[in-house]
Amino acid sequence: MGALVPGGVLAFDAGNSKTDVALVAADGTVLGTARGGGFEPQRIGAAAAVDGLEPLVRAAAAAAGLHVGDVPLVQQISACLANADLPIEVEQLTAAFEDRGWAEAVYVTNDTFALLRSGVDEPRGVAVVCGAGINCSGMLPDGRTARFPALGKLTGDWGGGAQLAEEAFWSASRADDGRGPATALLAALPMHYGMPSLTAVIEAFHFGELPAERQLEAAPVLFQVAAAGDIVALGIIQQQAEEIVAMALSALRRLDLLGERVTVVLGGGVLTAGHSVLLDRVTKLLADVAPKAIPRVVDVPPVVGAALLGLDHTAAGTSAQERLRTAFAPPPAA
Repeated sequence: MGALVPGGVLAFDAGNSKTDVALVAADGTVLGTARGGGFEPQRIGAAAAVDGLEPLVRAAAAAAGLHVGDVPLVQQISACLANADLPIEVEQLTAAFEDRGWAEAVYVTNDTFALLRSGVDEPRGVAVVCGAGINCSGMLPDGRTARFPALGKLTGDWGGGAQLAEEAFWSASRADDGRGPATALLAALPMHYGMPSLTAVIEAFHFGELPAERQLEAAPVLFQVAAAGDIVALGIIQQQAEEIVAMALSALRRLDLLGERVTVVLGGGVLTAGHSVLLDRVTKLLADVAPKAIPRVVDVPPVVGAALLGLDHTAAGTSAQERLRTAFAPPPAA
């Protein structure tokens, strides 16, 4: 049976905290979008996680005046998913999407590839995402890719907002008891949480008086203190910059792109927050080791990249890609 949207793409950018869905026509016209919560197949299983996307698919279809029925909705699913890190995870998620019957063909990959494709005009380049955690991917038009397991310290990763927050507390605690050098974090953290001392903040977290998720607020405090010139905070930011560049450099080498002019896309909340104290260091370090690489902070949502990957699979032309990008382009500055 034919697809309801011939040549169309159902794109997913599913992260740990939110999921974006876009229904796109063959010519790049955005027919409908929807947003929902985080995507956690590692917690509830691949099939249940994909089943949980049905309300978003129905919402995007309804926005296009369509209904999810027994026939495929589109020609191609392009699903860029958090926690699709290992081959077995990709295999399980692909099978779950195929079971839903939303599309005639299914492509599943890690969500870093959505970030990458959103920042380049062809499927060629490298991307580093630094949000709650850190990850990197690279791809070439011939299908070759470079990627990382991205399972945290277990697989050699360092950084992201959660670890930066931990490092801020670690450094402040060591300054407080004399094991480490003095740092303005010792005063800045309790001030942020409205408490009289670092000990009071730590006790509040320990006893549940402050919810654990509020520890992440220490990362922006770290950047504020670093921007004011604190040596300890600057050292942590320097290490984060080095880790970002190390991942990019590894992917560039693995794809034989080190000597070529190529875009390195930067995304995730830590990198898109506009902290010059980090971005300036990343730019300088990258220029030192990969002088032909061009860093670019994305200005469109990664679901655009997921949709572009889908259009790549349907052999849509450049006009379709341009139409899609225009639909998601940020408004011009006032």
